[in-house]
Amino acid sequence: MVTELAKWARPEAGSRPASRRRSWENFAEILLLASSLLAAGGIVVIIFFVLVSGLPVIQQVGLWSFLTSRIWSPQTGEYGALAMIVGSVVVSLAALGLGGGLGLGCAIYLAEFAPKNLAGVVRQAVQLLAGIPSVVYGFYGLSVLVPIIRAIGGGPGHSALAGGIVLSVMILPTVVSVAEDAISAVPAEYRAGALALGATRWQTMRRVLLPAARSGIVAAMVLGSGRAMGETMAVIMVTGNVSRLPGSLFDPVRTLTANIALEMAYAAGEHRQALFAIAVVLFGFVMLLNLLARLAGGRRRGGR
Repeated sequence: MVTELAKWARPEAGSRPASRRRSWENFAEILLLASSLLAAGGIVVIIFFVLVSGLPVIQQVGLWSFLTSRIWSPQTGEYGALAMIVGSVVVSLAALGLGGGLGLGCAIYLAEFAPKNLAGVVRQAVQLLAGIPSVVYGFYGLSVLVPIIRAIGGGPGHSALAGGIVLSVMILPTVVSVAEDAISAVPAEYRAGALALGATRWQTMRRVLLPAARSGIVAAMVLGSGRAMGETMAVIMVTGNVSRLPGSLFDPVRTLTANIALEMAYAAGEHRQALFAIAVVLFGFVMLLNLLARLAGGRRRGGR
């Protein structure tokens, strides 16, 4: 029997030599390293280009003045990003308030309460939302939501609320997938212990699983906010694109991304540099959100 096992384990005469196999492994490692360096280098080049193009206007106007001035008037050389910053924050918070709660509820249902077959169908339907082009969401909001908001709240209908509702649907795949993974990653002993003490399934979820998965849920919300902050086309179609501070959710707003998309086609000189300065501010917001998500994810991996 030992002889048979030895024959089975012995490589065939025509098999690839060890040195050639190591050469292929080394080549694969070099290829993967090059891919990683290329991706990282691309990000560095983009950040460098945006900074070099946008910093001159920030230095000329002053960072504080650029961030706090309400006036955006390229014709007169006045560049203040406050209205766009507030518009982006308001629309993102409205999207998170609507989509975050709905996404968390969907994640709880999929992770703990849904039958396996139904959970698969719902999960696929939610993920399908990520494949719908943003212009389709914008067209739906323009055709359906804007007239409804105009009838309810008055005004033009193009508003921060319309943008928040559209974005709340667009961030659902991110929130649902990350939050469901966080809840599913809670050790089974937590569930068994709570149920053994007489807790109901809902009490186990509310008192045990959600606190244990809190850092992952926070990461889901932060990533959803980043998704909403970076959206452009759908926001342009439904928010009204008025560069002024909103007094309510029913007022039109202009976001950072919308401002860049709307004016970059005809901007030149200092005006073009100011748009790159807007991109620098947007980079800062996105990097801050990603940092918060990483910190939340790190606490979850490091223990509870």
